[in-house]
Amino acid sequence: MTRVKICGLTAREDLRVAVEAGADAVGLLVDVPVDSPREIDTQRAVELAEAAPPFVTTVLVTMPDSPERAVELTSAVDPDAVQVHGNLGVGDIAYLTANVNAQVLKVVDAAEPEDARRYDDVADALLVDSVDEEGAGGTGRTHDWERTTEFAADLDSPVVLAGGLTPDNVADAVRSVEPFAVDVASGVERSGTDASETAPSTTGRKDPDAVADFVANAKRAYSTPTP
Repeated sequence: MTRVKICGLTAREDLRVAVEAGADAVGLLVDVPVDSPREIDTQRAVELAEAAPPFVTTVLVTMPDSPERAVELTSAVDPDAVQVHGNLGVGDIAYLTANVNAQVLKVVDAAEPEDARRYDDVADALLVDSVDEEGAGGTGRTHDWERTTEFAADLDSPVVLAGGLTPDNVADAVRSVEPFAVDVASGVERSGTDASETAPSTTGRKDPDAVADFVANAKRAYSTPTP
């Protein structure tokens, strides 16, 4: 059964929503150089990580400027895993893996499959996402699942699929790629509009119904016949 990570939690209520929906992992976004409604400070990440129940994996999600900074943050938050975005090299990820008491996930660009192969031997898992020019995820864009399936078959590391996933398409994504896990943030969030906006924008807060549907659809993908 495919595992599910709900990423970008900012409040205990969202943690409760993810846990009650049956999520296997939760992501806590700290220290990223991009504007995100999901970013929280280190202390809030510590509090949410400590509040997570047993058997729910806590994941520090960060985009550090050095492997030393990644080690520092991981030591402070004490998560079960650390998910690294950005341009840290293979040697940097190897250094991180050797110096933290956590599993290390390296985010790789779905458009650059060779990157995945380079990190295969030094990361504990690879998260394939549609990233922006700075290497940040959370873009809400899907990528070529068929191409991802092809290069994932050559990897030894577990593959986590991200990028534009929603409750409506996650079952198709799971059946297409057969990943170890799927990861979602914006695809299960509430929308809000203020006076200065002409269209809804993501608030970072999770929609309980969307989270529940996403988890259920991901986990039932193999038991649900394709129309």
